[in-house]
Amino acid sequence: MTATTTLTAPSAPVRPRTRRSPAPAARRRAALHWIAVHTVAVATALFFLLPFVFVFLTAVMSDSQAMSGALWPTEWHWSNYAEVFRTPGFLDWWRNSLMYAVLGTLFTLCSSIPVAYALAKFRFRGRRTAMILVISTMMLPPQVIVVPMYLVWAQQFHLSGSLWPLIIPMAFGDAYSIFLLRQFLLTIPREYLESARVDGCGEFRTLLRIIVPMAKPGIAAVALFQFFYCWNDYFGPQIYAAQNPGAWTLSYGLESFKSAHSVNWNLTMAATLLVMAPVIIVFFFAQKAFVEGVTLTGVKG
Repeated sequence: MTATTTLTAPSAPVRPRTRRSPAPAARRRAALHWIAVHTVAVATALFFLLPFVFVFLTAVMSDSQAMSGALWPTEWHWSNYAEVFRTPGFLDWWRNSLMYAVLGTLFTLCSSIPVAYALAKFRFRGRRTAMILVISTMMLPPQVIVVPMYLVWAQQFHLSGSLWPLIIPMAFGDAYSIFLLRQFLLTIPREYLESARVDGCGEFRTLLRIIVPMAKPGIAAVALFQFFYCWNDYFGPQIYAAQNPGAWTLSYGLESFKSAHSVNWNLTMAATLLVMAPVIIVFFFAQKAFVEGVTLTGVKG
């Protein structure tokens, strides 16, 4: 008896499936979607950019052309900026604005960071009540307390006609800055603090060596908010420094400049651009830290 074997034909090798390219209609739809989205983005950017372009172009025109309604300068008069700086008092306004913004920002940070650290990391009776009181002060309009505060600074301390009634209170904390920093510090794990305390660090050293370096994005955001507020503040200088032109800031002095050069729109636009330039430059270089500080909800590894 003989055994028979069955021969089977070898199977064809299995080819890996290749991803088919999308159909022409799908590619066309994706291209149209990309164009539509970017067109809206470009249109929105131009909507916000065109006013600045108009101010810049008007600032380098001659007096006659600025009053004619022309959109493009026939001659570029860069000397208009030098003319603005030669205006009596303009450099004093610049110095006062810089002093107000820098000192106000430093005082706010130095006073708000320890308070935010205590409210975020310390466990004590009445902590929730203290936080509610801080938040409640944010709901109080400054116009409500302006009269009694002016009487205190003018009659008791004799500081009317200066910017010190606006700068000194910032050394005692700012409600919004405290709230924003406290919310950021809550994202820092307590294990970092406990490790520092095990190594022998006190609370003040822990704040400086551990908390402040880890909270740089939040601190940068608060600093930018405060700097912009002080630089653009018009209400405060109007109340306390109106009677002393030597203490005016740029935001308040610009109104006087516009009244004195009401027919010189080129000089008015040049002065306006010089007032806006520091804020734009600061935000341009610090926008990454600003956005990160506002949106960050965790800890970077």
